[in-house]
Amino acid sequence: MSTQSPVRAAAADARRIAEGLIPELRSRAPLADEMRQVPAENIELLKKSGLLQTLQPAVCGGRELSMRAHVDVISTIARGCNATAWVLGVYHAHSWLLGHFNRQAQRDVYGDGGAQAVAAVIAPRGKAIRKQDGSYLLNGFWPFASGNAAADWLLLGSEIFDEQGNKLDEGDLLVPKSELQLLDDWFVAGLQGTGSGSVKCTNLAVPAHRFLSLTALLENQTTPYTDPDAPTVFKSQAGPVLGLCIASGATGVAAGALEEFLKVVPGKKVTYTAHISHEWQPLQRALGEAASKIHAAELVLYRVADDIDKYAQRGEKMPMSVRGRIRMDIALAPRLCRDAVFDLLTIGGAAGLSLRSPIQRAARNLQATCMHGFLLYDSGAEIYGKVLLGLDPGTAVI
Repeated sequence: MSTQSPVRAAAADARRIAEGLIPELRSRAPLADEMRQVPAENIELLKKSGLLQTLQPAVCGGRELSMRAHVDVISTIARGCNATAWVLGVYHAHSWLLGHFNRQAQRDVYGDGGAQAVAAVIAPRGKAIRKQDGSYLLNGFWPFASGNAAADWLLLGSEIFDEQGNKLDEGDLLVPKSELQLLDDWFVAGLQGTGSGSVKCTNLAVPAHRFLSLTALLENQTTPYTDPDAPTVFKSQAGPVLGLCIASGATGVAAGALEEFLKVVPGKKVTYTAHISHEWQPLQRALGEAASKIHAAELVLYRVADDIDKYAQRGEKMPMSVRGRIRMDIALAPRLCRDAVFDLLTIGGAAGLSLRSPIQRAARNLQATCMHGFLLYDSGAEIYGKVLLGLDPGTAVI
C-alpha cells in the first residue's frame, strides 16, 4: 500500500507520464525545427496525457498541481523535445494566470472543462483604452508569442489608459486568436520549433471581464491571494512563477544533450592525435564539469519550486530577499546548462556541428533561453545585488 500523499502521488504520476512521452517526442524534435513550430501530434499528446493541464485550475478541468510538479514535467519533456518543453512551460504559466481571472473569463476559454492551450505575450507592449462601460479598445504589436499556432486564445500585455489619455494600469487582456493577425516572422537561430511568431491587432474590442491587472497580480491583490479558500497553487508569488515556467526546461535540455554525448562520443578517435576520446583526460574533465553543472542547475530550480510552494502553502507573501535570490536563480540555472552543453559540443568534435545533432540543437536552444529578457544573467545579478544592499530592485516583476 502506498504511503505517498495524494499530492506527491499526483506529481509522481505526472512525471511518469512525461517520461513515457520522451521517445515519441524525440523522434519529432528535428521536425519541430523544420516546421518552426511544435508539431500538432505533440500538442495532442500533451492534451491527452493531461500534462497540458498540470497548472490549469481544477474548476476548469485542470490538475492544479504544484510548482515542483511543473518542473518535473517540463524538465522531463525537454529531454525529448526542447521546443515542446518551452511551449508547454509557457502554456503552464498561462494556465496559472487564468487561475487569477474571473470565472466568466475562465468559462470563455475552458467551457465546462477541458484541455486548452493559451499563448501570450505578458509584457505590456500594447496600448488599451478603458472605455466608460469598462470594456477595452486594444491596439498593438506583440513579438515572441510562443506556441500561438496551437492556441485558440492569447493573453496580450498592455498599458491601460482612460479616454483622456491618463495611464491607469498595466495588465493582460484575454482575446480569441481568431480576432488577431498572426505574422509568419519566426526565423531564428535558437528555439526555432517554438513557433514564437508575432501577433498584432487594431482597435480590437475586449469585454471588461477579460482583463487581469498585472499590478494587482504582482502585489498579491488578486482574488486567489485574498480568498482563504482559493487553491494553494494560485497563492504562489507571481514573479517567481512566471520566471520558473520559462527556465524549467533548461535542465532537461542539458540532460538530453549529456545523454546523447555519452552515446555518440566515447570510443571516437581524437583526430590528429593518438588519443581515444574516452581515455583523453581533457574530455574526461569536461564531461565531469558539464555533468556537475547540470546537476547544480537541477538543484537550483527545485529549490526555487520548493520555495514557491512553501510560501503558497502558508498563504504568505514571499519576502523580497527570497524573490531577489529567485530572480538570480532563474538566470543562473539556464546559464549553467548552456555552458555545460557548449563545453560538450566543443570537446565532442566537429561532428556535433551537424544540424541533425541533438547536442548542437540543445546548445542553440539554451543560448536562446539565456537571451530571454526575464532570464538575462546580468539583469538577474544586478537585481539580486540591489536587494542584498537594501535598494529598490528597479522592477515590479520580481
